[in-house]
Amino acid sequence: MTSQNTLQVTTITLGDTAYQTIPLVLGGNTFGWTSDREASFAVLDAFLEAGGTFIDTADLYAVWAGDGTGGDSEKVLGEWIAARGNRHQVVLATKMGGLAPYDNQQHESVLAVLDASLQRLKTDYVDVFYSHYDDEDVSIEEQARTYDGLVASGRVRHIALSNYSPERMRTWFEYATAHGLAVPAAIQPQYNLAHRKDFEQSYLPIAREFGAATFPYFALASGFLTGKYRTAADLEGAARERMAGGYATEAGFALVDELVRVAEARGVEPASVALAWQLARGVTAPIASASRPDQLDALVAAGSLELTESEVRALDGASQPFA
Repeated sequence: MTSQNTLQVTTITLGDTAYQTIPLVLGGNTFGWTSDREASFAVLDAFLEAGGTFIDTADLYAVWAGDGTGGDSEKVLGEWIAARGNRHQVVLATKMGGLAPYDNQQHESVLAVLDASLQRLKTDYVDVFYSHYDDEDVSIEEQARTYDGLVASGRVRHIALSNYSPERMRTWFEYATAHGLAVPAAIQPQYNLAHRKDFEQSYLPIAREFGAATFPYFALASGFLTGKYRTAADLEGAARERMAGGYATEAGFALVDELVRVAEARGVEPASVALAWQLARGVTAPIASASRPDQLDALVAAGSLELTESEVRALDGASQPFA
């Protein structure tokens, strides 16, 4: 990691707690999947060295790899925390609601998943516990009471929401606020230059109204916004097409062309510009992952890259078809 990448330290507030970090959340979806234990440890060590503290995982990661039971990422993180003895240095977030048989928001399922996650993470609390997916068979009021109980137990510092409709999410915020329950401290919607509308029109206004942090996922559009894919031919291959093929349109490639143009003019990587644009648009900290330490440089650099107004306007214009 370069010294330039450690310059931008910011304060992120969750509820009544302020955390010092760089404006980047390290995604843990690669741990136990594209990063084995050794590589994962190296990425995590480099992230902390660069000033990062927020790490995001889920019980679901990586059910598509390993033995298919999930929990792989949490296990790796727990082993790293135990080996380094650094639980106090990291802000640890995990999620529940997407891993069978607990892919629901029933009270007992939430408690069972939290127990299992804490065991895998080798800790007695998590800083942020997300409801990963809504369960419309369980009322928002019941869900809010369940998650409030997690905070009251001391095993969860803050609760947060991910894949909820804006309407259901707003109901949770309003109900929790009105009844003195734990209010979600953060939301994690999808957001990037090629996926703007939902976040900008619906989710960001809710977050601002209720003082919640925003930690968007797919911040680099599954790699499409790294600048590696300039034509449809560049995406040929099952893995690449599966990850980023949905963005392979005329408008998508035109957006990448503009992203690369801005990046080359500034002498930085396109990924740095894509993440810096999110910060300029009001995101608290985007989530991005790395399989190797050298991939962190471009991600971390976004925090110290202040885009000009004209650069933001150019990227806004190029991404207008997605707004």
